[in-house]
Amino acid sequence: MQSTVLQPKKIILPIIVIAQFFCTSLWFAGNAIINDLVKQLHFPSSYLAHLTSAVQFGFIIGTLVFALLSISDRFSPSKIFFTCAIIAAIINLCINFDGLSVTQLMSLRFITGFFLAGIYPVGMKIAADHFQKGLGKSLGFLVGALVLGTAFPHLLKSINSIPWHSIVLCTSLLAILGGFAIRILVPDGPFRAVGQKLSLNSFIKGFGERKFRAVTFGYFGHMWELYAFWVFVPAILLAYNHQHPNHTFNVPLFSFLIIAVGGIACVIGGMISNKFGVKKVATVSLGLSCLCCLASPLFVLNSSAIVFIVFMFIWGMVVIADSPLFSTLVAQNAVAEYKGSSLTIVNCIGFAITIISIQLIDVLKTESNAQYIYMLLALGPILGLITLRKND
Repeated sequence: MQSTVLQPKKIILPIIVIAQFFCTSLWFAGNAIINDLVKQLHFPSSYLAHLTSAVQFGFIIGTLVFALLSISDRFSPSKIFFTCAIIAAIINLCINFDGLSVTQLMSLRFITGFFLAGIYPVGMKIAADHFQKGLGKSLGFLVGALVLGTAFPHLLKSINSIPWHSIVLCTSLLAILGGFAIRILVPDGPFRAVGQKLSLNSFIKGFGERKFRAVTFGYFGHMWELYAFWVFVPAILLAYNHQHPNHTFNVPLFSFLIIAVGGIACVIGGMISNKFGVKKVATVSLGLSCLCCLASPLFVLNSSAIVFIVFMFIWGMVVIADSPLFSTLVAQNAVAEYKGSSLTIVNCIGFAITIISIQLIDVLKTESNAQYIYMLLALGPILGLITLRKND
């Protein structure tokens, strides 16, 4: 099957964005149905962190393999995206099998994460191959699609009449559609530079470049906070419900809204970056999310539900707004022939960091410190800001 249909450039980006949204809905499919899995498999609800970490770890191994073999630089990114989308969708669907053990479930989520490595960073590579001018804006839409895809299972779960098996089926079908959309409608981009060698050595050399090093460490600081925030949004809402029994939020619905609003922030950030500069907007966003981490106890303890939920929406926006901008900076400062591998291995390290922050919060969080624990998420943004500041 060849993607011989040449699409006008103006519709290439919407196709990539929609496909990315469909495919990344696999990411948090397990998180949205955690309570159902707890009942069926009889494991503690605290396994939420482990379930997410299994996907993250799979993604890390996948990105490492993809980077070492220079897969997205040596082969057609559209074909890679399609293949990984189909495999990830089938593996995700296996969650619906009866009699799964906890080990089998974790393995399925690990494998799903592995093949997501051929979807998220490769999707960015496809966009970078089509759009050199205004790349920040393009990746803003693309990461916005990732945000919506991540949040989407929570929206499905908020509809009480939908069985959890149907949520798994829906996310798998969407991923298959996304894979076919890329394969059939999106050819390799005109700015694609084909690499022939393994890229790990080139990536290490890239760290010798001051600008590349600065933006990657800024991205790593951002990743310390991002996925831990997303994972624990339902826990923060539950903590507020517990702290203020008079206010009861629909946790799945508001989890969706708080995460999904970040998609709008990605688009806005990408558009603003064209005027004020990619690095400047990324730095401001990272600083604002850092302030949200530090101020979080004030709002979780605040008796006004409106004040609390507005704060959560603001946090949900600034925590992700810098993500496409840092990806843009990495892409712009990487060697052209190894752009795909650079994006992939930077993602690999970034997602390894997410496991540490998620597990740290999970281990340290207790009922007594639930209002204060998320201040620890400020550590990443603080270190990222220091690095960016030193390399101005």
